[in-house]
Amino acid sequence: YRHTAFEFIPDEGSAAADALGSQSTILGGGRYDGLMESLGGAPTPAVGWAAGIERLAMLVGEEGNPAADVAIIPIGSVAEAISIGIAAKLRRAGWVCEMAFRGNMKKRMKGADNSNAKYAILIGGDELEMGDVGLKRLDTGSQSRVSLDEILDHLERK
Repeated sequence: YRHTAFEFIPDEGSAAADALGSQSTILGGGRYDGLMESLGGAPTPAVGWAAGIERLAMLVGEEGNPAADVAIIPIGSVAEAISIGIAAKLRRAGWVCEMAFRGNMKKRMKGADNSNAKYAILIGGDELEMGDVGLKRLDTGSQSRVSLDEILDHLERK
């Protein structure tokens, strides 16, 4: 290799690292500038990579993204814009969030339930006029209105 080389390896201590063992590189490669010239050809810049198909097969079925803690359900374009800011604030505080933008309210709530989130934050025109959101605990079904500024104060970790 010359100049740039790269490897993709799983995080140490992860299930993927445990599955792959001590030789945990999944994919690697880099720049091969000068290779053609060393074999008698014209100078040719090149990049190459290789992946272990067996290693990739071992990782199939690995758990992807973590389950959401909070599902944010905006109704309307203004609520969608506000929900992006709420999601950013929650993520900075360490919460895993997802937003449901598609379908009617029933489909959005079903998606929130399927995400295994503990909370759903409901944002619509009525809530925005009052400066608050609907906060629903999905495991108990209890729902309350919470000020936009106090959402974090009303969330409890699982």
